Amino acid sequence: MTQQNSQTLVAYFSMEIGLNPLMPTYSGGLGVLAGDTIRSAADLGVPMVGVTLLHRRGYFYQRLDQKGWQSEEPVAWVVNDFAEPMEPRVAVEIEGRTVHVRAWRHHVTGMSGHTVPVYLLDTDLPENSPWDRTITDTLYGGDLHYRLCQEMILGFGGFALLRALGHGNIFRYHLNEGHAALLVLALIEAAIGTEPRNGDVPPEVIEQVREQCVFTTHTPVPAGHDQFPVELAHRVLGSRRCDLVQACQHQGALNMTLLALRGSRFVNGVAMRHGEVSHSLYPGYPIHSITNGVHAVTWTAPSFQSLYDRHLPDWRYDQLSLRYAISIPGAEIWRAHQDAKLALVDEVNRQTNAGFDRDVLTIGFARRATAYKRGTLVFHDVERLRRLLKEAGPIQFVFAGKAHPQDQAGKDMIHRIYGMRGQLSVAYLANYDMTLARLLCAGVDVWLNTPLPPMEASGTSGMKAAMNGVPSLGVLDGWWVEGHIEGVTGWSIGEKIEACVSPAEDMEACHARALYDKLEQRVMPCFYKDREGFIEIMKHAIAVNGAFFNTQRMVGQYLRNAYRLVGQDVNGA
Repeated sequence: MTQQNSQTLVAYFSMEIGLNPLMPTYSGGLGVLAGDTIRSAADLGVPMVGVTLLHRRGYFYQRLDQKGWQSEEPVAWVVNDFAEPMEPRVAVEIEGRTVHVRAWRHHVTGMSGHTVPVYLLDTDLPENSPWDRTITDTLYGGDLHYRLCQEMILGFGGFALLRALGHGNIFRYHLNEGHAALLVLALIEAAIGTEPRNGDVPPEVIEQVREQCVFTTHTPVPAGHDQFPVELAHRVLGSRRCDLVQACQHQGALNMTLLALRGSRFVNGVAMRHGEVSHSLYPGYPIHSITNGVHAVTWTAPSFQSLYDRHLPDWRYDQLSLRYAISIPGAEIWRAHQDAKLALVDEVNRQTNAGFDRDVLTIGFARRATAYKRGTLVFHDVERLRRLLKEAGPIQFVFAGKAHPQDQAGKDMIHRIYGMRGQLSVAYLANYDMTLARLLCAGVDVWLNTPLPPMEASGTSGMKAAMNGVPSLGVLDGWWVEGHIEGVTGWSIGEKIEACVSPAEDMEACHARALYDKLEQRVMPCFYKDREGFIEIMKHAIAVNGAFFNTQRMVGQYLRNAYRLVGQDVNGA
């Protein structure tokens, strides 16, 4: 990258950022992606700062009872062990009252020694009211009122604190999902002042703000976009601010995605197909695609790190060199995989007493437990699955993932999976987090991904698996549309999305049949009868997908196309 002056910065705003497995400041894919982005920015020397909320009580600690029913507990962690309090405090007006905000700073240091500071915003201050002190406590907790207050702190508080901390010359503001959209309003307010203007914003101010902002949307369905009733918006933001965002009301609600779309010069989805789906939802806006990636070093198991260090000595600094994994002797690939698999099998047996066997085909499924992810698809026809296992060989399934406390359908899904333990070789690992994800993504033989299309924006768990030579078996949605080469990097469930038509229940049966067919005819014969062929697929998973689906490549695309820190223009913007 062409280095700008030291004052040129990218400010990366995200409701959650997964910085450390012991810091519960993330819930799942969005936060982990944000953390991987920060880590790669540090590796590449990008002049970036991160902004998020502190989440003193985390997302939640998941407990599963003997029947697989989830309960939630606050997460206890010591903030001082991971971050230092910053002196400046700023005030944010919420519901006509002043809420005071400070920041805690956490440093992320890259391989080059470059450091990216991340500021975690905190309202737990004695000068705030008891309720206001809790605004930054719980990630995705509370009701719409609580959520909107959090987004006020993120957008207005984050903007004010960056200035107070000396980051006054920001070149680009990156809004990672619509939670950060009120940053647009903060920028407008800073440009025009706080005097009433009857909702009029000079066009030059709008253009100035748009030039500064980049927006990444991660949600392919309308229901997933933050919307707040107009009455609530007026109460929390105040009438003057609401007047400035009248144009972002949609169907009687303040739509944060529309605010971010209208306030950003560059907008992108997180995979090629997701970009297309997003454009269909908001056809009036040019929406580009920058496919997600994962931080290669973070998600590669120790055995594979050692393997790459021996054969691909530049891989930590240049992930494109993973292309040459194709030349690594198959016996060494398999040995590294067996080491990773043993670590997982030991953990599964320790936690669940499931009696997993390292020699049995192990299929992994771990992600947020919600209905569209379809974690139970593989159990759609249990009788056929039993016949398949009897004829083609054994399979052991390992699952993990949290359901949002208010998502009863997600909790029901966990319960159903848990209940399969007596019928099949199934384990469900509680409290899925970054540490467990590292074990799972590296230790299984095949990674399963069964979303209901087109609802998977990207998905990154299969990318983490690919870093460890684990092929995917997945529905052609999200990232897998780009990463799939049949029988080379893994296998598809269904030949193409159009092969299974709506309604959803028909697609469910169609995908289940395709899944069983693929297991019976391709995956299991390859694993049990063609070990060399299976290892070749493992090599290609690394060389094709590991070399591309990483945040080093992804951040490079943001630098060139979104931030324009390299001097290249974006066509059509």
